[in-house]
Amino acid sequence: MTSDTRTEILAIGARWAEAERSADTAALGEIAADGFRLVGPFGFVLDKAQWLDRYATGGLVITSLVWDEVDVRDFGQAAIAIGRHTQQATYQGHPADGQFRVTHVFVRDGGRWALASLHLSQARPPARPE
Repeated sequence: MTSDTRTEILAIGARWAEAERSADTAALGEIAADGFRLVGPFGFVLDKAQWLDRYATGGLVITSLVWDEVDVRDFGQAAIAIGRHTQQATYQGHPADGQFRVTHVFVRDGGRWALASLHLSQARPPARPE
């Protein structure tokens, strides 16, 4: 992998995290490829319009999002970044805080990298009631 790819992916990832924090659907729409899909931590799948709509409707409010522990692998026309995603958020007024292992799949789209897929899984099992 070239250090250029790693630098580019980390920069796009930082822009993605900031856009998520600020509910900037224009930036998120620009970062994501047309065929974008998100797989959420509980197995639901959202297309690009549904992903962006979470903010447009005010359903998702993220007050803090940290993306760290990122490892980037370059496959030529695709790059995969696996990291940790820690957020403080609400969804439809309910707490949606969590720490997730997150996989970002980026693809070459003309002369730029575009986010094709985002997959979140819980970093640890949910607490069990006592």
